[in-house]
Amino acid sequence: MEDLFSSLTNAVQSSAPIALAAALVWGVLSILLSPCHLSSIPLIVAFMGEQGDRSGGRALTVSTVFALGILVTIGTIGVITATMGRMLGDVGSYVNYLLALILFLLGLHFLGVIPMPWSGSGRTVSAKRGAWAAFVLGLVFGVGVGPCTFAYMAPILGVTFKVAAQSWLFGVALLLLYGIGHCSVIVVAGTSAEMVQRYLNWSEASRGTTILRQTCGILVILGGAYLIYTAP
Repeated sequence: MEDLFSSLTNAVQSSAPIALAAALVWGVLSILLSPCHLSSIPLIVAFMGEQGDRSGGRALTVSTVFALGILVTIGTIGVITATMGRMLGDVGSYVNYLLALILFLLGLHFLGVIPMPWSGSGRTVSAKRGAWAAFVLGLVFGVGVGPCTFAYMAPILGVTFKVAAQSWLFGVALLLLYGIGHCSVIVVAGTSAEMVQRYLNWSEASRGTTILRQTCGILVILGGAYLIYTAP
């Protein structure tokens, strides 16, 4: 694992094409290799299982908005903590416990134990769930995974600050590709889950959808437990 990180760090500092490609790969790995971020996969999959609209376009929109919500929060945390002179993403251990509580509640909801504002049926509920609910969920989730994110972003940020004086556009491109790679895993997971459910002709009440949602609920709860375990 250390060799992989070392190779990617060196690649980010190489020629422009290699550095840009490495930034994209680093963004993907920041999800796949981080237990904190992996919680976002079952979270978006379970959330997509509750969407009434089965279209691929809606699945893509909802998944993308969820991922963007995470990035918005991460960017905001980075600016605030840097302004305060603290380590990037250092929001304190209490945030881990708060997000863990939220993940526990969401996990219990996906298990069918408790209701949520967007659950149920009808036009009012349909308006609450979907893109807006996904964005808010992403914003909240981003608070807890901020420290993990900045740990993975360190090489990208280091190179960005180094090259900014010579080419701010290149620095922005590095961060942009990292963000695209970071979001792509979440978007692919949410969209693929919706496509599979549509292909199998599963509705919200189908047994297959229920089992998938409950399985994701258990994984989300485990993600909350991990946040408590790793709280500083």
